[in-house]
Amino acid sequence: MSSIARDIKDALAFYQALGFERSPEPLLEYFGGMVFSGGEVTCPVDDPTPLPGANISIDSLPSKYYAQDDGITLLIAGKIGNQGPGAGCDGPVSKIARDLRIQVGDSNPVTLVDFKAGFEDSARGAVTSLDWAIVVVDPTLAAIEIGSDMRNMVDRVKAKELPATMHLESPELVALANRFFLDAIIKGVLCVLNKIQNAEMENYLQMKLMARCIKPIGIIHEDASISIAWLRGMPLDREKSKQEVDNIVKGLETAEALVEKMVTPA
Repeated sequence: MSSIARDIKDALAFYQALGFERSPEPLLEYFGGMVFSGGEVTCPVDDPTPLPGANISIDSLPSKYYAQDDGITLLIAGKIGNQGPGAGCDGPVSKIARDLRIQVGDSNPVTLVDFKAGFEDSARGAVTSLDWAIVVVDPTLAAIEIGSDMRNMVDRVKAKELPATMHLESPELVALANRFFLDAIIKGVLCVLNKIQNAEMENYLQMKLMARCIKPIGIIHEDASISIAWLRGMPLDREKSKQEVDNIVKGLETAEALVEKMVTPA
């Protein structure tokens, strides 16, 4: 079973696109609300302490906080848009994404954490608890550069470079922030090409990304029906995209196998 933790501002459209009948309540509420609004969930930059109770068993989680369909469990970390003016940054949502561990029955499912576009959540250290960072690369120079920036940052994390902690007054918090980065498990950066219109566009992106040592593991081609589904709040055509998704999964499995081969003694 797969599990998706979603850190987005358009959660409503997301659950509809996946074909769920309802949207789960945000886990931000389950964990006590955002610190900027008087709640208990803090920003990992200001307070790197682990999120209490982040190891979640779906069996013990109230049903309003998740939705299930066709082998997928959908959870939503939270959204800042409904917190009101002056609510602060969405760092607390990043902490949930960083620390969340999900168990379904007796299994530990594959967990896909979908971060919002941009670099902020990654810079807050959320990637330290991921196995892989997968960058969705649209056919733009900005997307290529973000992929390159992500690769550079993950390389620095893997090299045990410590985070910025000059703003932390407590030596204990500094040590804790450092520990998250020193114990990072992330293996590398992969990418998925998105909105590809033709072979020329695909080849150009492949060339630019490979020059930055970023390996594309799959392609999602330009498809007007995807845009229409998002616009109308309709489910995506799963059968139509199944082959592309299967190729992405195979690419990820190949990358995983290569890493295992490198770390396993002959």
